[in-house]
Amino acid sequence: MTWKLTIEYDGSRYSGWQEQKNARTVMGELRLAAEHALGAEVELHGAGRTDAGVHAAEQVAHMRCEKRASTERLLRQMNEHLPADIAVLSVEEAPDSFHARHDATSRSYVYQIARRKMAFSKRYVWWVRDPLDVEQMQSAAKFLVGRHDFICFRAADEKRPEESTIVVVESAEVEVDGDMLLFRIQASHFLWRMVRRLAGALVKVGLGELSVEAFAELVDGRCNSRYPIAEWTAPSSGLFLEKIVYGPQVKRRPASKGRARERS
Repeated sequence: MTWKLTIEYDGSRYSGWQEQKNARTVMGELRLAAEHALGAEVELHGAGRTDAGVHAAEQVAHMRCEKRASTERLLRQMNEHLPADIAVLSVEEAPDSFHARHDATSRSYVYQIARRKMAFSKRYVWWVRDPLDVEQMQSAAKFLVGRHDFICFRAADEKRPEESTIVVVESAEVEVDGDMLLFRIQASHFLWRMVRRLAGALVKVGLGELSVEAFAELVDGRCNSRYPIAEWTAPSSGLFLEKIVYGPQVKRRPASKGRARERS
């Protein structure tokens, strides 16, 4: 039997999504909760990997198991056995062919930049103390839309050494939300640490330390002697996996919904 899980989590205490030896991960906690609920081993795969400290408002995973169980029971029992900073929002029956990662058409991330000290959101933002030129950052973000070679923003990934650095970005913008700036980007896929490096480069633009023109050259894959690679990696605390998008070909059966999530 196959299920589609929609999950939210605070990644502060975890070494990322993917299971690792001798490390606590979000996927590892989900597996323990699922196998406790079903009393059997499960196959579990996520739509995307998030790094240590990165959060998710809407991660998606598929789970397969030989045992059957109702969506209502799985939702209730998994949440009962998960730690407080991980929640399953919904459980849906899915076709056996459904694959959380391969069937996804795009992914959306949001990076939160605080322009003042925040007592209640410290774990979920990057506080930049110096003034930022928001208009320059917004101008730079426009260059991200389209098909580009993001080799200048790619961190070496030993697990995927031959991964293509070509990414199709559907949308990208810097929004003002009170004392916060929200860098939101949606694309076909993302390279390892790509979003955090883009956020770091945009802050450099806002600080006047990187021109919009130089940013555009990096986006086009034109690394140079001055900027051989964009190594300005923003802290993981401000990054959220916001949404996984699926095409109409993924047919879903009636869902069992969890409680509406609260935004911090």
